[in-house]
Amino acid sequence: MSEPAEQAVYLVPDLTIKELLDAIPAHCFKRSALRSSLYTVWHLSVIAAIYHTATYLDTLISPVGLSPLAYSFAKFALWSLYGFWVGLFGTGIWVIGHEAGHQAYSESKLINNTVGWILHSALGVPYYSWRYTHAKHHASTGHMTQDQVFVPKTRSQVGLRPFDPKRDDRLGARVSAEVQKELQDALGDAPLGTFWNVFKYVVFGWPMYLIRNASGQRRYPRFSNHFNPKAVMFSPHQFFNIVISDVGVVLWIAALVYSSNRYSFATVFKLYLSPYLWVNHWLVLITFLQHTDPYLPHYRPPQFNFQRGALATLDRSLLGDLGSLAAWIGAHATCGISETHVAHHICSKIPHYHAWEATYALRDKVLGPAGIRSEGGPAGWAEIYRVMRECRFVEDEGDVVFYKNARGVAQTRAAFNDFGASDSGVEIFDGHGKN
Repeated sequence: MSEPAEQAVYLVPDLTIKELLDAIPAHCFKRSALRSSLYTVWHLSVIAAIYHTATYLDTLISPVGLSPLAYSFAKFALWSLYGFWVGLFGTGIWVIGHEAGHQAYSESKLINNTVGWILHSALGVPYYSWRYTHAKHHASTGHMTQDQVFVPKTRSQVGLRPFDPKRDDRLGARVSAEVQKELQDALGDAPLGTFWNVFKYVVFGWPMYLIRNASGQRRYPRFSNHFNPKAVMFSPHQFFNIVISDVGVVLWIAALVYSSNRYSFATVFKLYLSPYLWVNHWLVLITFLQHTDPYLPHYRPPQFNFQRGALATLDRSLLGDLGSLAAWIGAHATCGISETHVAHHICSKIPHYHAWEATYALRDKVLGPAGIRSEGGPAGWAEIYRVMRECRFVEDEGDVVFYKNARGVAQTRAAFNDFGASDSGVEIFDGHGKN
């Protein structure tokens, strides 16, 4: 065996739901339709201002005095910037609709579902279909057989031969050079391949999840999708609402077709589809990095509970290091969805404008004293590239498992509080049982 890799120790939380909720100030649970609506109007107003600014600047770009190439580049640069910024604030609209799905927009279920259906349909999302599977995701975050999205592939699912304790290390700390090479040859570890996988994931990942359950629960039948009212992820009594979701998406498609015929596809792409692709990009990048990291555990039934799943997530700053102007803009535009995700999983009815206070209270009163790290690095392409290289598969066995890279090396191992078992109060587990 080679020298053991240096691994972080993840202390599996032993907290109660009451301890977590009690740490959050009571007023953070209050929902206001007026305040949520003001954020909706603000984001739509910013998007309108960006559109009018871009349209005005477009009139200032004249072919007179410019080469055809320079003129085309100036137009392309202007509308590319438009797509980026509208896409960023459009992600905020998605987040507000997402809060409506969690009943966090207001105290009224009717208002929540009406707003959620309108906003999600306007972004091509089947509202109720997504709401039902997303609720299951929140109930079973990090659960290997119950979570709905970002479910790790196991050793057998990526096509590797079964774990051999005589040659390999379940913890992923001691992996011989021979085994590392075999795994790399089988899985591939080329940087260009990882970059291509990142590109495909952030561009096509969201629609592919809706259409064919990409990265979703592995036990579902192949090509399970969010548009089929009889899909395995839905209950019979949800049939009608799934149809309503589909109607919203059909109306969205009809609006795109009508607009393309009336104004041209190029115009629709420039004004709507370009920002729409950016919304999908941010949605996948943010949520993937919240739930995927070599530091985060995934659980099988014997060791899973709701609070452990909720804490198997990470807060990450968007567009830069926390405290920078870029990070502030990113958080403001996207309603802090990336920066306050742990609190959101502990109680999804907390609206985003209270989530910051809830986040700091949880860190100061509970998570910090319990030795639980809830903050990850900044979200971005560099980070998703790193995470994709380090998170290739988990073992087929084990109650608490961590990702291994293409060489079979894991960056993290589990530890459990077991006071009285040792002087330190911590006894190390190997992810399946005690050493």
